[in-house]
Amino acid sequence: MCFCYILKSTRTGRYYIGSTDDLIRRYWQHQNGRNSSTKAYIPWICVHLEVFPNRQAAGHRERQIKKWKSKVAIEKLIEGTS
Repeated sequence: MCFCYILKSTRTGRYYIGSTDDLIRRYWQHQNGRNSSTKAYIPWICVHLEVFPNRQAAGHRERQIKKWKSKVAIEKLIEGTS
């Protein structure tokens, strides 16, 4: 199983979109400053999660969401209205 996820910084409101095959390890890395893209925005909460059968499908979904480049579209996905 693989995952596409959206994190939200509780400090700044910034979103981060990622994918992984080890959700617990990856979330720990984000929370403990082990990722340079998210380090400055700690702490994070997971606000959206999708499950996929393989890494390729999860990565495809990650890229799809990132291409939106729209905070409004991401928030609609999180709310379940898109």
